[in-house]
Amino acid sequence: MTKIWIDLDNTPHIPFFFPIIKELKKRGHVILLTARDAYQVCELADHFKMEYIRIGHHYGKNKIMKVVGSIIRSLQMFPIALKEKPALAISHGSRSQLITATLLGIPKIMIYDYEYSKGLSGMHPICIMVPEVIPDSVISPHVKYVYKYPGIKEDVYVPDFKPDPSIINTLGVRSECIIVTVRPPATEAHYFTPKSEELFIATIEYLAKKPDTQIILLPRNSKQEIEVRKRWPKLFDSHNIIIPQHAVDGLNLMWNSDFVVSGGGTMNREAAALGVPVYSIFRGEIGAVDRYLVDQGRLVLIEGVDDLEKKLPICTRDKNININVNNITFNFIIEHIENILDINKKYDGYRKKR
Repeated sequence: MTKIWIDLDNTPHIPFFFPIIKELKKRGHVILLTARDAYQVCELADHFKMEYIRIGHHYGKNKIMKVVGSIIRSLQMFPIALKEKPALAISHGSRSQLITATLLGIPKIMIYDYEYSKGLSGMHPICIMVPEVIPDSVISPHVKYVYKYPGIKEDVYVPDFKPDPSIINTLGVRSECIIVTVRPPATEAHYFTPKSEELFIATIEYLAKKPDTQIILLPRNSKQEIEVRKRWPKLFDSHNIIIPQHAVDGLNLMWNSDFVVSGGGTMNREAAALGVPVYSIFRGEIGAVDRYLVDQGRLVLIEGVDDLEKKLPICTRDKNININVNNITFNFIIEHIENILDINKKYDGYRKKR
C-alpha cells in the first residue's frame, strides 16, 4: 500500500480531489488528508463526508502575514507528515505543503490552473500538472516532470454531477424569479484588484433594479458576509439577496440558476463546464484557461460597469438539457499520479541497492 498525502488548501479543492481520492483508494492507496480551516474548506469537506486532519487557518490579506501563515502551517504539518511518512504529496497550489514536503524530502505533485499565482522561490515540486492551454513559457524549468492535461480542472468532477432542483426550495427562492448566483471577488487574495470590487458592487445594484430577479450570494468568509449585509440591508430584508446558511453544493446551485456572475476563477470555470451562462467580474491578470473559455464562447468578461448593460442579459434558461461531459481529464490525472508513484518507487529501489 502506498500512502499519498493530499492537502485541501482552498474551497475549490474539495470537489476537485473528492473523486480523485475515491479512485486512488479504489486502487489500493492510503490517503492522508489535511485541510486548512479557511473560507469554507472544512465545512465543505464535512458536507462531502471527507475524513481529514484540520491544520492551520487564514491569516488575512496582509502580504507579510500570508508568508508567516504559510510557514506556521507548514511547521504544524511537519510532525504529522514525519509520523505518517507519505510516499507522495499532492495539492492544488498549497504553499505550506510544498515547504513541509521539501524539508522532509517527500516527492511533490503541484497541480495548478492559474499561471499568475505566486510560487515559492527555490522550492520546486518533482512534478506539475497544468491544463494544456497553459503556455510553456510560464512553467519553471526546474520542474522535472510536466504533464499537461486536456480540458480544465473542473472537468475532473463535473461528470459525477447529478442535478437536484430541491436545492432552490431549501434556500427559499421564489419559483417565478430569475435566479442569479453571485460570488464576490477574493478581497484577501494576492491577485485581488479594487476594480473587481467596484464591478461586484455595480453588479449587485444593477441586478437589484431588475424585476423578478433574486440573487443567491456566496460570500467567501464571515467578514465579507457582514460587509455585504451592511451595504444592502433592504435587499436582504426583501429577500432579493439570499445567503445560504450552510455550505451548499456549488455545482447544483449553479445548475439551478439562470446565470452566474463571479469574481473568482473556479466558479466561472465550473459554470462553463456545466454549460451555464457565466460572466466574470475578475479584473486581475486573465489566465490562459479563462482566455480559452472566452474564445470558445463559454465565458463572458465584464471589463467595466458599461458592460453590464451590453453583455449581461437578464433572462431565464432551459435547465432541462443534458450536460456534455467526459472522463478524459480525470483519467489523465489519475494515470499520471500513478506514473509519478512508479517513477519514485523505481528510484527508491535503485537507491536502496546502492
